[in-house]
Amino acid sequence: MPFLEVLVIALALSLDAFAVSLATSASGFAKGNRATFRLAFHFGLFQCLMLIVGGALGMILEPAVAQFAYWVAFGLLAIVGIRMIRSALAPEPEAERDDPSRGWKLVMLAIATSTDAMAVGLSMSMLRMAVWYPSIVAGIVTAIMSIAAITAGRWVGAWVGKRAQLGGGIVLLLIALAVVLSHTV
Repeated sequence: MPFLEVLVIALALSLDAFAVSLATSASGFAKGNRATFRLAFHFGLFQCLMLIVGGALGMILEPAVAQFAYWVAFGLLAIVGIRMIRSALAPEPEAERDDPSRGWKLVMLAIATSTDAMAVGLSMSMLRMAVWYPSIVAGIVTAIMSIAAITAGRWVGAWVGKRAQLGGGIVLLLIALAVVLSHTV
């Protein structure tokens, strides 16, 4: 597969992670280099791994996985989005505890933003295409896009304050809804 095609696929796959990184950063989380590294690393790693997993599953499991993968993404994004909204409406101490750039929330977001990569890996496997090279490129591109989104989100967050956290939760819910609608309509 030519590099340009791989790059376009990687950019398309990175858009969910970009949106989540932007929302997370604008809502006041992802402060500092450690949080930026955690988000970018996890989003890039999971994007890479899910492409590989999808390729490994191949044609045998494709019909079963394709039928529920978007529901998994919807559920994970909705849970995190609802928690971000709740955190935005809660007093400061709880808002600080609900940092989506840490722990299981980070893992859930990384999985949710990379389920489409598994579907792409399945498709590539069905077409008998190698997934290693595209998975590495997708992981790197996703990490870079996440860093760019976090940087942009910090500027946006400084302007809009705590309302950005509420907006970020709403954005995650809208992304979750878009995932379901794109697969059911």
